[in-house]
Amino acid sequence: MKIVAPVMSTEEVQVLSRAGARELYCGFVPDAWLERFGGLNANRRPSGNFRSHAELEQAIQIAHRNDCSMSLVLNAQSYTNDQLTALVTMAESFRDMGGNALIVSDLGLIGELAGHVPSLRIHVSSVATCRNSSAARLCRELGASRLILPRDITICEACEISAETPDLEIETFILNDGCIFEEGACATLHLPRNLGGPICMDNFVNHYSRRGGGSLKESLIDKLQENDREYRQWLWYRFSCGFTTTETGMPFGPCGLCALPALLEGRITAVKIAGREAPLARKLASVKMVRSVMDRVEAGDDPEQVMRFAQELRPSIEGCSKGYMCYYPEVLRR
Repeated sequence: MKIVAPVMSTEEVQVLSRAGARELYCGFVPDAWLERFGGLNANRRPSGNFRSHAELEQAIQIAHRNDCSMSLVLNAQSYTNDQLTALVTMAESFRDMGGNALIVSDLGLIGELAGHVPSLRIHVSSVATCRNSSAARLCRELGASRLILPRDITICEACEISAETPDLEIETFILNDGCIFEEGACATLHLPRNLGGPICMDNFVNHYSRRGGGSLKESLIDKLQENDREYRQWLWYRFSCGFTTTETGMPFGPCGLCALPALLEGRITAVKIAGREAPLARKLASVKMVRSVMDRVEAGDDPEQVMRFAQELRPSIEGCSKGYMCYYPEVLRR
């Protein structure tokens, strides 16, 4: 099982590959794209991207010297015809630099890329929201080599898809950056905090009233307010606990470490660390954390031992017990 990690600079490539990542992925938004299409982004992220061809090519070379592959993210839900043409040209340039794979969500673009750059592997993004073996087989027919499953898919579903499509690699999320909605149904950009931030992180204040008029009982108001508090707590965990870390630098937030034994047994090919815009320290700690748990799994520790070890790395006893920051909360019910 491979660890897949995000990068946004050449410095990060060597650091993360030496820490245990075997596959890296990045965004690329050159000046030519911005001049032609303005703020319309090639990969759903306005920041955290390589900007020059020279820097991207250098990153690919460093990755290869460290036995890592490099994937380019082109995962907006849809593109105009002019953008599709520009993306094919971008993909051809990426291929000529020595790039290995493209992460794509638009099914039409998958077909275009498979025809124009057949030497590049196609990884279907989680944004495509392919959640079953029928969707997986369609992606394979279009030319995909791998399917990255959505965040909220279960272990059982992931393993079933892997078993039913043995000619398609399956990748699942393992750490960081949750989403409270179905990511592929999101029609907004992840804006920087100074521009409002992601819409899903808005803190709404609820006011309750009885539909037919009249006052609410104090006991009902207490229950509604408790529900609001629980929701805000869940939201905080889902968004990486405010992007905080432990005293040893390990990141809090969405996590699937306890599920690694089941994912490995289910022949999942790769596990993904999210967060292209995150600082290097967070990415490095994430890779080290996944690698250390994976070492325990590969050494033969049983699932209970792995779970104890993984939870001690956080540590977030409340978060783990409630399942608020679990990608796969079903492991807690076994």
